[in-house]
Amino acid sequence: MLTDKTIRENDPLPAPRHDWSRAEIIALYGQPLNDLLHQAHTVHRRCFDPNEIQLSTLLNIKSGGCPEDCAYCPQSVRYRTGVENEVLMSREQVLEEARRAQESGAGRFCMGAAWRSPKDKDIDQVADMITGVKQLGLETCVTLGMLKPGQPERLKQAGLDYYNHNLDTSESFYGAIISTRTYQDRLDTLQRVRTAGINVCCGGIIGMGESVDDRAALLQTLACMPRHPESVPVNTLVRVAGTPLAEEQETDPIDLVRTIAAARILMPHAHVRLSAGRTEMSDTTQALCFYAGANSIFYGEKLLTTDNPQFSRDQDLFERLGLSASTDIASGGTPSVQTN
Repeated sequence: MLTDKTIRENDPLPAPRHDWSRAEIIALYGQPLNDLLHQAHTVHRRCFDPNEIQLSTLLNIKSGGCPEDCAYCPQSVRYRTGVENEVLMSREQVLEEARRAQESGAGRFCMGAAWRSPKDKDIDQVADMITGVKQLGLETCVTLGMLKPGQPERLKQAGLDYYNHNLDTSESFYGAIISTRTYQDRLDTLQRVRTAGINVCCGGIIGMGESVDDRAALLQTLACMPRHPESVPVNTLVRVAGTPLAEEQETDPIDLVRTIAAARILMPHAHVRLSAGRTEMSDTTQALCFYAGANSIFYGEKLLTTDNPQFSRDQDLFERLGLSASTDIASGGTPSVQTN
């Protein structure tokens, strides 16, 4: 019997490209939706089991008090959103949450802290948490802000598998969303993570007022990296009261599906994560995203400070769609989220 696995082994896809032009990506994104979905699903089926979804859980290990002005983020001290400035959780608290996540089916445990850039003593504390989570048999991911030279190596030594650092949007639109760090600052952190031998989790947010050209530019930056991110999270803006983007127009679900599909075609071997905004998505929208190539989600009721679908809803949706949790753990291909 000819299976997808047999096809993948005997007729592999050509090597991923790293030279995509903006015009090519805009044309790809804007083609008739049925054509785009067919192309994306064909790529997805050639590279992955189309009915498996990688599950991660995200824990906010230190919330609030961030000095940056990211216009989407309720953890900024510049906005009144009701998010309190809290101290870093203890190692014991983190491991308790990791055990719970593992029992619920998560294969990766992600930890986020609202820092602009962690101090070395913060890195030491998080490294201890990473080692503990790894000992449970989970993959590990952290998002801690900008990293200085030497810090990624410390995290790698502790056993870190993935570092999440989103670009958020295009370089040209970036200044309309964030003024307290540059686009190059983000790229520098990603390069330090790569040099340390840590897998990269990097994506963006749609629905912040950006144009199709901005979305294409973000995807171009990711797809033209010398090595594609192992994980590409695609977030839809969660409009939080008190942030500058609270009144932004709701994201068109078809735009989300197009972005997922384009990411799958451009970065065929990356895990594409359907991240923030799932609470507001219909089951139909999520099903289309999975067909378009999304094969990773955050599993749990919180994404740092914003809501996420309940376990029972995800379990019901997976059952209705015939999806199952991926068993592909620590294989070097995956996670993030709009870090709210």
